[in-house]
Amino acid sequence: MGKRVMDLLVATAALALLAPLLLGLALWIKLDSPGPVLFRQQRVGRHGRLFWIHKFRTMRADAEGLPLTVGQDARITPAGQWLRRSKLDELPQLWDVLRGAMSLVGPRPEVPRYVAHYPEHLRAQALAVRPGLTDPVSLAHLHEAELLAAAADPERIYIEQILPAKLEAAVAYAQRASLGSDLRVIGQTIWRLWIRA
Repeated sequence: MGKRVMDLLVATAALALLAPLLLGLALWIKLDSPGPVLFRQQRVGRHGRLFWIHKFRTMRADAEGLPLTVGQDARITPAGQWLRRSKLDELPQLWDVLRGAMSLVGPRPEVPRYVAHYPEHLRAQALAVRPGLTDPVSLAHLHEAELLAAAADPERIYIEQILPAKLEAAVAYAQRASLGSDLRVIGQTIWRLWIRA
């Protein structure tokens, strides 16, 4: 209960305080390239339920291809480059936290395409908690796009090397998460993004 209460309080306060910034970013995206301001994509949530995740759009509206970002992806818009680097494209997920599809801290939600690669004996454990805006493994993989850019087959590297590490971390989080550990992750996330800004 404490975790959900924290999610509601922080998400509500953040959406209220950041409203001018959110509106400014929405206007910038609209002026920067044609297409909707928000990007929606189906992800796998708690207990395997599908939900729509929301982000500020950072790619061209007609972008196609893998659901992975590889290096200096040509699909990314000029505004999207900065939004991704600053992680501000993730802010609309505060709404997903408010409506209960996500939590502030939890394993980052995957698309069904990659959840299909989860071993059966780990899937239920990894999906036992709400996915989050941030988690320890996300902090460790801030440069994932650059790593994939160096691979001859980025999706294969993602599935065979990066995804297992994320899955292991998701299971560990589900087994040991606490309000205290969540607060530490939130603090570390703010610090890492601050020094990257």
